[in-house]
Amino acid sequence: MTTQQVADRFYELDAKHDFQTIYSELYSQNAKSIEPAHSAWGTVQGMEAIHEKGKKFGETIVEMHDGHTEKPIVAGNFFACAMGFDATMKDRGRVKMEEIALYEVKDGKIVAEQFFY
Repeated sequence: MTTQQVADRFYELDAKHDFQTIYSELYSQNAKSIEPAHSAWGTVQGMEAIHEKGKKFGETIVEMHDGHTEKPIVAGNFFACAMGFDATMKDRGRVKMEEIALYEVKDGKIVAEQFFY
């Protein structure tokens, strides 16, 4: 798949909240996930660690009120999406967050994701 095809498929699956298929179909098994330095989530490598990070994040959500992902912008081997959510979190109450998610694609798979918020 080209970077554009990966980005389009990502957007299609994200709209359905089908993260399991995103991970199994679009990610390299050795993908890296990078959070900002101020984040408690850190950087992890490999799908097992990415799944675990996602699970732990999900456990902090009491209620998801709204969420969105904008259409991806593609440049070379990268695509980026503006994303956001409005959720009640266990430890912080109601939170609205906006971010840019940047994805790197090699050989038809996402090899890195990096979040800016």
